[in-house]
Amino acid sequence: MAKLLIRDLAQIVSPAGTDAPLRGVADMSALYTQENGYVLCEGGRVSAVGGMDDLRQLDGDVLELNGRGLSAVPGLVDCHTHACFAGDRVDEFSRRAAGATYEELHAAGGGILSTVEATRAAGEDGLAQALARHCAWMLRAGTTTFEAKSGYGLDHDTELAQLRVVRQGGGIPTWLGAHAVPPEFPDADAYLDFALSDVLPEAAQLAEAADVFLERGAFDATQARRYLEACRAAGLELRLHADQFTEAGGIPLAIELGARSVDHLEATGHEGVRALAGSDVAAVLLPAAALFLGRSMPPGRALLEAGAIVALATDFNPGSAFCESVPIAMTLACTQLGLGPAAALAACTVNAAHVVGRADRLGRVSPGYIADLVLLDAPDWRHLAYHFGGDIISVVVKEGEVAWMR
Repeated sequence: MAKLLIRDLAQIVSPAGTDAPLRGVADMSALYTQENGYVLCEGGRVSAVGGMDDLRQLDGDVLELNGRGLSAVPGLVDCHTHACFAGDRVDEFSRRAAGATYEELHAAGGGILSTVEATRAAGEDGLAQALARHCAWMLRAGTTTFEAKSGYGLDHDTELAQLRVVRQGGGIPTWLGAHAVPPEFPDADAYLDFALSDVLPEAAQLAEAADVFLERGAFDATQARRYLEACRAAGLELRLHADQFTEAGGIPLAIELGARSVDHLEATGHEGVRALAGSDVAAVLLPAAALFLGRSMPPGRALLEAGAIVALATDFNPGSAFCESVPIAMTLACTQLGLGPAAALAACTVNAAHVVGRADRLGRVSPGYIADLVLLDAPDWRHLAYHFGGDIISVVVKEGEVAWMR
């Protein structure tokens, strides 16, 4: 493999230091910044970062990439997506625009269950094609690492097919076996009997983590505990969807069970903020979902100032956040959640990498880290969040090779 030299960059910016995860305003806002710089990639890793004045003659086969006028940041890590799905919910979108609520649609058999029907019908090949399309969208938006959940199968074969497709597509698979109760089961407990006995043994061989939708109309805290304890015993990391519409005990349960993250938090109050700040459970904020559904935004600034582990993701899915762009999530974090650009960058790089268990090798532009970078068509990296939905991504480098170029 040839060395890749990205030279004459206007700026190179990365979360400072080597610690992970980052907490608090000061640490999450601290940046390593190099102007008029270069990044050298060898063997899929960053081998050197510095100023052009310090660049020496390189031996061997070197591919040079002109970064003049561009700025570089770490590859973006989307630590919460539902990108493996079939179909769409544009009709539901129109009905919400006319006044229907997400919970009303879900209770009437729409929402998640309508995507379950389309996903089951697609088959594994259809899901692979859909995920490849979605991955291309995410890559163009600067995402070099993504997590994706199952949860749109809710049967044996489709749940496992989703996990296989995500893994084969280069993603980090999470078993969201407790997403909703499919119509063929009389209640949540009966469905969990099936999922834990018939699906978990094989899901645990494919997934890295398990997730549950702890919410009114889905699974309550008792059911979530049963599911998560079984998944933990099978060797999976734990994650929770919680506090999206109501505070139903998700944060205390996540802390008690040692979950890696609790995600959404639109309904989280002061006690929840305080509890997360005193724990090692990451708060994954999904502002695109709050915007898409017209919900209150999660308490980003309060979590940041309290010292919680704050991460940021898209929640890319067909119903409540049809958005594959981490930069849009960053803009919302800066304008709606009270995170500055630097904290937003840390939240979707090093802290998001922590959520998916890869902070030792992803999330920074630093020697020894995997050479995932995003080059921005702007001399100031803050345009990544400032240019709302803009055509800002110029080049995406993954493992030291150009993966996409505008």
